[in-house]
Amino acid sequence: MIHYRSSAREARALQDELNEIRKNSVALIQADLLNLSCLPGMVSETVNRFGRLDVLINNASSFFPTQLGEIGENAWDDLIGTNLKAPLFLSQAAAPQLKKNHGCIVNIVDIHAEKPLKNYLVYSTAKGGLVSLTKSLAKELGPEARANAVAPGAILWPEDELWEDALSRQRIINQTLLKRIGEPDDIARTVAFLVADAPYITGQVIAVDGGRSVNL
Repeated sequence: MIHYRSSAREARALQDELNEIRKNSVALIQADLLNLSCLPGMVSETVNRFGRLDVLINNASSFFPTQLGEIGENAWDDLIGTNLKAPLFLSQAAAPQLKKNHGCIVNIVDIHAEKPLKNYLVYSTAKGGLVSLTKSLAKELGPEARANAVAPGAILWPEDELWEDALSRQRIINQTLLKRIGEPDDIARTVAFLVADAPYITGQVIAVDGGRSVNL
């Protein structure tokens, strides 16, 4: 089940691509994750469509700068809502199914949860909370289900003018031990590992950042 909020065209394109590989394997669900009342329905609709729920991947996220002295309530609600509040309540809604099926949760966090990004105070705080939520969920769901997180580094450049400067991008690349940015597949493979090949791993955060967090 693929969730989208407003990117219907992109979601349908992904659905078509994946259904070409395995017929009728992908369905779509539209929802605003900040509307908490819709989250239990997302779980029940998924179970009705596929018969069960084994994995929840919390990867929806807002990302934009918030400088101290200029932070407003709307920015707080958006960044905390998408990066922390929605994952908590969606995990809560999914927990009975995940425990029943010995499933798992994978949260997409950020290396800046541990090493905050300057001028992104609320975002970094939200991701730090999501790391803590991951570890707390591991305690709450065990022993029936697991919860882990993946912390990407430089994978895709944000669509933000602050990141368009070539020197700034090169500085970030130079901070990595592998001297390059990663690929979306690097994240996907790590998530797949935690879902399918890590039955004795829970409460952990795996950084996929080319070693950048070692140098920060």
